[in-house]
Amino acid sequence: MLAGTMPVSLTGLDFMATRLGVIMRPEAGRPHEAWGVLNPGGVRATDGKMHLFPRLIAEGNYSRIGHARVLFDDQTPIDVERLGVALEPHASYEVNAGGGGVEDPRVVYVPLLKRFVMAYTAFVPYEPRVALAVSSDLLSWQRLGCLRFEVAADEPDLNTCGNKDAALFPDVVSDPEGVPSFAILHRPTTRFHFRRHHDGTKVVHPPSGDETQEDIYISYIPVKAALADIASLTAVRRHERVMGPEQPWEIKKVGTGAPPVRQNYGWMLTYHAVSAPNGHPRYCMGVAVLDAERPSRVLYRTPAPILEPQEEYERRGLVGEVVFPSATDLRTDGALDVYYGAADHVIAVARVTVPGRLPSLANAPHGR
Repeated sequence: MLAGTMPVSLTGLDFMATRLGVIMRPEAGRPHEAWGVLNPGGVRATDGKMHLFPRLIAEGNYSRIGHARVLFDDQTPIDVERLGVALEPHASYEVNAGGGGVEDPRVVYVPLLKRFVMAYTAFVPYEPRVALAVSSDLLSWQRLGCLRFEVAADEPDLNTCGNKDAALFPDVVSDPEGVPSFAILHRPTTRFHFRRHHDGTKVVHPPSGDETQEDIYISYIPVKAALADIASLTAVRRHERVMGPEQPWEIKKVGTGAPPVRQNYGWMLTYHAVSAPNGHPRYCMGVAVLDAERPSRVLYRTPAPILEPQEEYERRGLVGEVVFPSATDLRTDGALDVYYGAADHVIAVARVTVPGRLPSLANAPHGR
């Protein structure tokens, strides 16, 4: 239930967040939720109701993707109605000898495809990979498999490292060659990712460098291919680096938050960033604005986090000091409700005031 509102104690930001409180906690007697409910995907159904797809952690860190409907008091989210489990690990790329997991979904509705698309992390043996599933009703999901990265002569092979934090753009953009495409953000990564070889085990580093410099990438799928065969959404190409750590509060890594939301000045992207004060990871939320047609170009980044761990439910949990945005709901008044995992244990909501213009602190474009 609501924990009361509390404005973020930051000034001079164009995007301002106000906490609305916790709306979902683990329930006693539900073994799927024994270790936490967190990091939900979220989207409005065709009937206008807001649905969440939380990561449910069972004993032993075994994760499923649940399904819930958000309950409102007037226009304020206050609670959820649990509807069951959307995805249970069972595909070969979701299970391993130690168990398995499907985690941290991001969900969008793609009008051109007339489908909801879920990007999620699947724990292939020894490493995480990005996988996709599609649905026409949010009740039954068709798995498409893991992303397959085309390798060009001048590009790194993204198939050789782990990957996570993926989110699809809901509308068409242009790839680097101007081809109308669907685009997906993702984060090549090395954490916990080991490959077994006949001569032992080695760590595979991502193209952006070692684990302390994990960056957001973008890849593309031609619209023509996806319309001809929905499974083509997993065949991605023409990869570009979008953004990496810049400020002290994001010095360890940055990763996609919720799927990008279209504004009149570009794509608004919530993202998480990690620092490590006193040696302990600390996750905060920032906002970036990406170019409307060429989203690898960053037009703006908040100079400071707009939401950082301050409340008890954000500081203490399965993993402390975590604010992890993963779903948004654009309100009729232009504000944006952001659903986020707090301390890897509960789900909370913050309401973000969105400026009507590109903020004045816009810097020179990043990326390509």
